[in-house]
Amino acid sequence: MTDRMSLRQLDYFVVAAEVGTMSGAAKVLYVSQSAVSIGIAELEHQLGVQLLLRSKPKGLTLTEAGRKLLPEARALLARTEELQAGMRDVGQTPAGRLVVGCFMTIAPFLLPRLLEDFQAAYPEVTLDFLEGSLVDLQQLLLEGRCELAVLYGVDIQPGIDFDVLYATQPHVLLSSAHPLAEAEAVRLADLAGHDMIMLDVPPSLRYFTEVLSTAGVTPAIRHRTRSFEMVRSLVARNVGYSLLIQHPALDVSYEGRPLEIRRIHDPVVPLPVVLARPSGAQPTRRAAAFASFLHETVARYPELT
Repeated sequence: MTDRMSLRQLDYFVVAAEVGTMSGAAKVLYVSQSAVSIGIAELEHQLGVQLLLRSKPKGLTLTEAGRKLLPEARALLARTEELQAGMRDVGQTPAGRLVVGCFMTIAPFLLPRLLEDFQAAYPEVTLDFLEGSLVDLQQLLLEGRCELAVLYGVDIQPGIDFDVLYATQPHVLLSSAHPLAEAEAVRLADLAGHDMIMLDVPPSLRYFTEVLSTAGVTPAIRHRTRSFEMVRSLVARNVGYSLLIQHPALDVSYEGRPLEIRRIHDPVVPLPVVLARPSGAQPTRRAAAFASFLHETVARYPELT
């Protein structure tokens, strides 16, 4: 009878792949380096494939088989952790560590509230988060580095499922000295010829460009930046206008300069915010609890949308 792989072997493999060396994995796992090496070698023998390439100068490199196994191993270990936590309180509350990804510009508006409120509602769950771009977050989901991710519902890769949380509407950001600041609402056509500060984080550039193109406007981009607050600071100094989605509670820049928020007069296709997960993955009890809690939170606090 063929020996079955063990959770210990999978744990050794996952940690070694993440750390990049056998010695580093041994330190993380508080075992000897030889124990890690032997455990991974046994796993490779049982599976009949090589998972890691060993090189002293470069450390460990995943083979194609290793890249395929890694997210599956992470998911299995996560389920095991939940099972162990759940056995301490059979059938009752969700428990264990939950890692949630969040798009970088959404995170400051949503995550602090969730970290506090969800933790209070589910004290047995340790909620952690990772921030990133659309590409980064989807890769983290596919690799099993996070169970769920909050991101914009565009350019979703194969292998990712999602539920819509809410739809967003962009607004025009202006300085008090901008000639369009006197209007209650701004027509997109009126932005033609004015310099723009572009938030250059996908999908912002493409989405805002498409919004402007509906009115026949090609944005005159004066500066591009990946920093949300840099956009606000440049606009506050009247370097240009911008289109943004997130709206901080205070309409001032980091420097304390005033900013003007104006709604867009034209009809604009909304940009959905979604809760994404790997396709076909069975959610852990803590992930299911978080998804339900997040939908309820969004419904209770319309200012988030």
